[in-house]
Amino acid sequence: MSIAARTPPETAPAPGLPQPASPGAGSSVAVEFNEVVKEFGAVRVLHGVSFALAPGRVYGLLGENGAGKSTLMKILAGYEQPTGGTVSINGMVRHLASSRDAEALGIVLIHQEFNLADDLSIADNIFLGHEKKKGWLLDDAAMRQGAALALAQVGLAIDPATKVRRLIVAEKQLVEIAKAVARRARLLIMDEPTATLTVGETERLFKLIAQLRADGVTIVYISHKLDEVERVTDEVIVMRDGRFVARAPTSEVNRHQMANLMVGRELSDLYPARDARIADPSPVLRVREFSVPGWASGIDFEVRPGEILGFAGLVGAGRTELFEGLLGLRPATGSVEMAGSQLAAGTGWRNPGQAMRQGLTYLSEDRKGKGLHVNLGLRENLTLMALERYARPWLQPQAERQALAVAVKDFGIRTGSLELRASSLSGGNQQKLALAKVLQPRPKVVVLDEPTRGVDIGAKRDIYFLIQRLAKEGLAVIVISSELMELIGLCHRVAVMRAGRLQATLDADHLTEEELIAHATGTIPSSR
Repeated sequence: MSIAARTPPETAPAPGLPQPASPGAGSSVAVEFNEVVKEFGAVRVLHGVSFALAPGRVYGLLGENGAGKSTLMKILAGYEQPTGGTVSINGMVRHLASSRDAEALGIVLIHQEFNLADDLSIADNIFLGHEKKKGWLLDDAAMRQGAALALAQVGLAIDPATKVRRLIVAEKQLVEIAKAVARRARLLIMDEPTATLTVGETERLFKLIAQLRADGVTIVYISHKLDEVERVTDEVIVMRDGRFVARAPTSEVNRHQMANLMVGRELSDLYPARDARIADPSPVLRVREFSVPGWASGIDFEVRPGEILGFAGLVGAGRTELFEGLLGLRPATGSVEMAGSQLAAGTGWRNPGQAMRQGLTYLSEDRKGKGLHVNLGLRENLTLMALERYARPWLQPQAERQALAVAVKDFGIRTGSLELRASSLSGGNQQKLALAKVLQPRPKVVVLDEPTRGVDIGAKRDIYFLIQRLAKEGLAVIVISSELMELIGLCHRVAVMRAGRLQATLDADHLTEEELIAHATGTIPSSR
């Protein structure tokens, strides 16, 4: 396929964008990978990858989880070193021993998993390792000013002195992007940058990308959201199984072709056919006048066996906080019934353990922070929520191994060994393991918060079919998602929240992106 340039949209530079300060960072950056190999012990994850990046263009780097794209970009950003092959920057072979070496050349990676110090302020994080000084002392005022400028560029209106631990996930993502802007990158690698952003925040990011491209910055955009890749990139590069497989101007390939290149086969029917709900009309979970102070107010909903109920809304609408209150993770008030029996306290469960014992489990949107213990083995992760089943009275590792073997088969978890740590799995396979884990207690209702966040198109399809299978088996499934097409493709009904209140609950026959967005933003015409 030939390479054809697309004309960048005309975008006026935003006032105050930090300009390159050093000769290394100030020039445009061209990159060439030549037969790059990477091995972790006996496992080879990159197999002689070769391709080039021209300066001042936006590249969509595509591939399933485990394709090797993040590893390759970590090599470019100095976080990993190649086992073989070379990386050339502006025509010179470079050995980048650390991220500092890469940043000296203007190459900055925005990590998919946040690389922030929770106990430091936003300003401290943005300038960590690059502190401004006045003589022997830190120049806190200059750093706050620089941080405020970078935050303004990404559209985050917040005091730079705020501690990172007080931020929600979307705000942390914007701080990561602001950190890269403040470091005056000339080649910027964005790994799933919009995974937690609202529509408005995403639009702001796209404008920033257009501006940076107009300033000559090279951008590598890694995303499983193919509509975004189609919109913001000049060219797509596809990797599969640790190898380079294709590249083409974005204007010459559609999303369906991108997906097929990523998985190496024809990918159709992304969503399973929506089955009729189980005929039992009795709700397994009924919630009335449920409130979580500061986040949700007066929420009513119910879900039946065999039903997939979606929760839509913008970031900050209170969806996650509502269910954290229901699980006892936040103070809450209201009425809750499970399988027809009202809870004695009438205010949700005291803690997630009590909720689990009565039939409700929850998979967090923060897979690595709250969903899994990534430094533990697959077996330990799988059985953690149902240990009483495997301890009679002592823990039975053989029974755990048998349960893991069944889960690997049933959930399609790709792993070379059952004795690995969870951290060794790709993102999609980690998510499947986390899903298997929350189902170990055999719940009546399972809540899945952003179940496909950060996973590739093939793993998404697998998870969608798993969700439908659970519903067909009689489980009530609640899906919280920021991807509207995901909710439309999966759910029997979708509840839409805005500013902590439930705006509407729509049946499958009335599910459209326009309708969901209108309720989520409060722009429903008065004639409705």
